[in-house]
Amino acid sequence: MNNYTLVRPEHLNHHGFLFGGVMLKWVDEFAWLAASKEYRGCKLVTVAMNEIRFSQQVPNGSILRFNIMFYKQGTSSVTYDVTVFSDEPGRDREKKVFANKITFVRVDALGNKVSLPPRDEIVSWTGDSLQSSCPDPSR
Repeated sequence: MNNYTLVRPEHLNHHGFLFGGVMLKWVDEFAWLAASKEYRGCKLVTVAMNEIRFSQQVPNGSILRFNIMFYKQGTSSVTYDVTVFSDEPGRDREKKVFANKITFVRVDALGNKVSLPPRDEIVSWTGDSLQSSCPDPSR
């Protein structure tokens, strides 16, 4: 799944480049969207991000592409690879500016971990079906 956003002045740090916290917010939000589309009906919360390393500056006006791909599933958790590419003003191609893995855990109404359905049983978000892939854990 790909998501896009535009870096605007309100996203910049005091050096005039994208603030790292804004990048992490977008990574969390866009990965959660991908997970929620795949695991319909599951209450998913962020539990972890791998090593966070900012290796490239991102200037104002850049169009960022967040590529989110399924990585692995555990009993109650699911992990996604997130790679961020920047299409900077005046450039003729994108460059990779950030990569990370993010893990979500399924919880019930009380915040307790509950099992995810097997990956081969979930309803694909690209399909026409709107059925829930996550049965109610209280039943």
